[in-house]
Amino acid sequence: MSAAATAVPRPPRPRRLRSARDFASRFSTRTDGIVGVAILVVFAILALAPAFFVGPLENAVTASGAPLDPPSAAHVFGTDELGRDMLNLTVHGARISMTIGLLATMITVVVGVGIGIISGFLGGRWDAFLMWLTDVFLVLPNLVLAIALAPILLLGIRATLLVIVVVIGLTSWATTARIIRSQVLSLKERAFVDRARVIGTGPGRIMRRHILPNIINLIVAQAVLTFAYAVFTETSLSFIGLGDPFTPSWGQILNAAQEAGAPGLLAWWYIAPPAVCVVLVVVAFTLVGNALDDVLNPKSAGRR
Repeated sequence: MSAAATAVPRPPRPRRLRSARDFASRFSTRTDGIVGVAILVVFAILALAPAFFVGPLENAVTASGAPLDPPSAAHVFGTDELGRDMLNLTVHGARISMTIGLLATMITVVVGVGIGIISGFLGGRWDAFLMWLTDVFLVLPNLVLAIALAPILLLGIRATLLVIVVVIGLTSWATTARIIRSQVLSLKERAFVDRARVIGTGPGRIMRRHILPNIINLIVAQAVLTFAYAVFTETSLSFIGLGDPFTPSWGQILNAAQEAGAPGLLAWWYIAPPAVCVVLVVVAFTLVGNALDDVLNPKSAGRR
């Protein structure tokens, strides 16, 4: 008997493994996605261990330079009005801004996905009410709404990171809800959902076990784009004075530069580092989000 005849056939590769490799292969062809991921990896590493790269966060007591020193060998990004190293502040600011973006995105996804699934699957009065509420948030500019809600949620209490996270999360879920609902309206008419109804599966279980797994790709792509919006919104709120003054987020650094009169003093090094970081992160998330949308939803590429 030949060796080929006696060879044990290899088991088929797991479906999830094949899907992951297929996704990686398609994503690797997207130059914009690769560039975006590379930028985000750099910022993620800085956010995870800022002290490893630039030392502990400097304050007014531990400032290592003279006020508003321009970039030099000792201070690559210059110093602020207190003499704190701008490289130190910018790297530590990455942790605050990225954390706020992550937490706000989680709130946005949970609220938006929940409302979108319930509205699209149940329909009727639930759909009418939830979509009316969604339209209210869509009509109002998100940034203006966040500015209006922040003082109300503060209730006279000092602004904290938690407040900023909640404000961003509660003002940016509407687009996600609309997108998820449109997909659920299509999925609930599929045969596998009809079979689940026939065997007596309840609406809650159908939404969890049959609808949610089929929109994960859409949720991931939408979450990436939402992260970019959250970082930008946090920067805007902090820049106008609605952020936490005791945390060096990029927006708070820009606010401090404005209050110190950096533009009038031509201290561009006080403004450029955090501003460039915000732009890079927002652009990176947008590139990754667009690449994911095209890879996970090929039909979207044809509509562009």
